[in-house]
Amino acid sequence: MSSPTRIAIAGALGRMGQAVRAIVDADPALALAGRFDRPGVAGDGLVTVAEALGAADVVIDFTTPEASATLAAEAAGRGVALIIGSTGLSPDHIRRINEAAGRVAVVRTGNFSLGVNMLIGLVGQAARALPADAYDIEVFEAHHRRKVDAPSGTALMLGEAAARGRGVALSDVSRRGRDGLTGPRPEGEIGFSVMRGGDIIGEHSVSFAADEEILTLSHSARDRSLFARGAVVAARWAVSQPSGAYDMQDVLGFRTR
Repeated sequence: MSSPTRIAIAGALGRMGQAVRAIVDADPALALAGRFDRPGVAGDGLVTVAEALGAADVVIDFTTPEASATLAAEAAGRGVALIIGSTGLSPDHIRRINEAAGRVAVVRTGNFSLGVNMLIGLVGQAARALPADAYDIEVFEAHHRRKVDAPSGTALMLGEAAARGRGVALSDVSRRGRDGLTGPRPEGEIGFSVMRGGDIIGEHSVSFAADEEILTLSHSARDRSLFARGAVVAARWAVSQPSGAYDMQDVLGFRTR
């Protein structure tokens, strides 16, 4: 039998870190290489970043943008593949992560759900088929009260898919919020609406609204384990890949390079 994939977990005390651990512990084809959290946090079986990376084939990271960018450099230095689920990354964070992808395989995405990645593909197809002069696009997302970035990484991925479908740059047509006397909606605008409250895991929908009809494509997350499970699928895939920057479209075979 082949050796188990050795997985290190960053942000081990967070909800996603704990969900990833549960999946790793339950699968004999996986082995826990080590768990670590913020610098200075000890106990509960935690080890240092260096100890975890030294025993790992791949590290799964659901933390913060700065922590992810720093970890990317450390993982690349040790030849450890990296799975990043952090959102709200700045251009500098992305640049540093992409530098690491020049040395190891890095899978980065705003959402590890198979269903969401299918939704992204469908949104792109709909945006290509439905003309901008007739159909307005609005992306809606809702998450729990503790989420600190908005719109969500997944909402932005959906907006990017819609923009690509229409052959435009999202930055040129996006509207992140409306307040006061905003005037009529410009043709081709892609709007974002955000809700934060309760313990909502993740709700995303994209509406194509015309005068005569509204088409809505949506996805509802019922349990956080679906994201953890997707990250583990990505981890097992990444360990056999050459260095490079990947996302779940690559992992699931939706994109050919």
